[in-house]
Amino acid sequence: MKNAEEILSKLKEKIKTIKNINDLNNLKAEYLGKKGSINELTKKIGTMLESEKKEFGKKLNEIKSKANDLIETKKQELEKKILEEKLKNEKIDITLPSTKIKLGQPNIEEKMIEMVEEFFINMGYDVLEGPEIELDKYNFEMLNLPKEHPARDAQDTFYLKDDTLLLRSQTSPVQIRTMLEGKGEKPIRMICPGKAYRREDINPTHEQELCQIEGLVIDKNISLSDLKGTVDAFVKHIFGPNVEIRFRPSYYPFTEPSVEVDMSCIYCDGSGCNMCKPKGWITICGAGMVHPNVLKMCGYDPDKWQGFAFGFGAERLTMLKYNMNDMRILHENDLRESANFDRREDN
Repeated sequence: MKNAEEILSKLKEKIKTIKNINDLNNLKAEYLGKKGSINELTKKIGTMLESEKKEFGKKLNEIKSKANDLIETKKQELEKKILEEKLKNEKIDITLPSTKIKLGQPNIEEKMIEMVEEFFINMGYDVLEGPEIELDKYNFEMLNLPKEHPARDAQDTFYLKDDTLLLRSQTSPVQIRTMLEGKGEKPIRMICPGKAYRREDINPTHEQELCQIEGLVIDKNISLSDLKGTVDAFVKHIFGPNVEIRFRPSYYPFTEPSVEVDMSCIYCDGSGCNMCKPKGWITICGAGMVHPNVLKMCGYDPDKWQGFAFGFGAERLTMLKYNMNDMRILHENDLRESANFDRREDN
């Protein structure tokens, strides 16, 4: 017992000289390790009388407990000192300017699509979508474009299987599917933003993958004036209240009558500029009254039901809104370009 007390006394003296955690761990191993001084005393229990073993074991456990307490207290003391030193040397100056972190920006074309969707949702329209791999039946035939129709020559289409399966060249098939679901009995008010695919030479104004935003209204007593009022309200919402629109006669197989929609140039006073090609007007979409043949094929009686359809190009709208001359920029990931779009929007 005297040896045990001496060992504990020496531990107390040595622990006063410890300056770091590493030395403290070494000291702990020296006294409390498997071969440490205190654990070595347990070997003597086997040489003692039965009457002495219990008292010695009890006393030895007390010494171990005291030794652990001494080491743990010293450890907390050293850790506190380390923390205080760290706080002293690593002060944070809250007056310094923060580090600027570059943030991503939403794609400007996506923002335009969201603006269009918000407008038409507020007008009571549904936003619908359909498959991008489409049947020829829905992409052409039911849009009054039978296989021998000459207008098909103007459609540079990606066919996937024979002449029956293709990448849709327009989002109009979504309108056909919606009318078929209506079964000639339900009014329709919808837009269908989505991708379309055409064989095009890629240049500043054409790409092989494009985004169309087509709209369709089917109801009773619908006229061309309803179409004009809708398009006029939309154009003013996107480009400002002072913008005017006009209709020009045109031709589309799926509408009759068909019109081209022009808006007054937002970059000049009508005197002519690069955007309006010295005319004062910019073409923004095609539209018209739904052709009676299309209504019939989709189950609607053209003597009772009428409708109008229109189609905008998301890229076209975006380029006009932000004064761009190359649509390929829309599909780049340059954050400097995205920030530039935001500045244009703020102005």
